[in-house]
Amino acid sequence: MAVSSDLFDLTGQVALLTGSSKGMGKSMAEGLAEHGAKVVISSRKLDQCEETAAEINAKCGAGSAIAIACNIGYKEQLQALVDETHERLGPIDILIGNAGVNPFYGPMSQIPDGAFDKILSSNVRSNHWLCQMVAPDMISKGRGSIMITSSTGAFSPSETLGTYNISKLADIALVRNLALEWGPKGVRVNAICPGLIRTDFAKALWDNEESVKRVNEQTPLRRLGEPEDFKGIAVFLASAASAYVTGQAMTVCGGTHMWR
Repeated sequence: MAVSSDLFDLTGQVALLTGSSKGMGKSMAEGLAEHGAKVVISSRKLDQCEETAAEINAKCGAGSAIAIACNIGYKEQLQALVDETHERLGPIDILIGNAGVNPFYGPMSQIPDGAFDKILSSNVRSNHWLCQMVAPDMISKGRGSIMITSSTGAFSPSETLGTYNISKLADIALVRNLALEWGPKGVRVNAICPGLIRTDFAKALWDNEESVKRVNEQTPLRRLGEPEDFKGIAVFLASAASAYVTGQAMTVCGGTHMWR
């Protein structure tokens, strides 16, 4: 007897993802499209977005993905992203705020004000803006799923990533507040907290033999994370499979951050 996969069926749903032209965001977009969603690929560079959208359309069928460029640091660009999504695909059912920045490595005593402001603005305030822009679509339907990419860095201090970690802990607080506010309206909001993943964004943390050796020794699953490891968690949180999950910080870390 065939087992129904309706729990994970996203047919007809519209998913908007920031930071989705490569890395984890690209894998999450692929996963959603493979399960029937129409996905919006967005990042700062339109050519990269179009390339990713073309790959997804070739794999999942024409019209599965569209590309819209957006710099999350600008409120008017975020609104234009939402408006164009509405015009081309309709109301938004799934939102993944995956874009983020980290322009500074080092102790907080040395971070310039501009870098501090950019990290907090891009990693926290932009997600707040985007959620407020998209939520009316979900509230009107009485259902929807929002995911914000946080980090396992939110759970511990760091001598080199302090402000970044502060922004990612703030994202979890944002998720909890929105989950509380919008839960009665059927909208679920969760955070995804990656450990060390082999992406361009985290390259400075893994691109040497010593770091890889240390990660392989200290991670229970004995490997770095890969972008493909995020397909499943995105589909789960977007679909009816997670109908009673909201306000959570879901760690995807190979076991390095248990009991969070």
